[in-house]
Amino acid sequence: MTKIAIRDGEPLEVALRRFRRAIDNTGLIKEVKARMSYEKPTTERKRKKAAAVSRLRKRLRSQTLKKKMY
Repeated sequence: MTKIAIRDGEPLEVALRRFRRAIDNTGLIKEVKARMSYEKPTTERKRKKAAAVSRLRKRLRSQTLKKKMY
């Protein structure tokens, strides 16, 4: 269970934003959305493979040298 401590003089909006960020970091919202509807095993594998390819492309893009602009 995710908890945050409200600091002295901290506005409620800021504390709520910190709570939402903490929830996002744990992946709780993603898990709840995934459990709301059934996903076929083949669809799940396809989605995970596409995410892995996307991560690989992003990593390769960040490692390659950029062309000189002159």
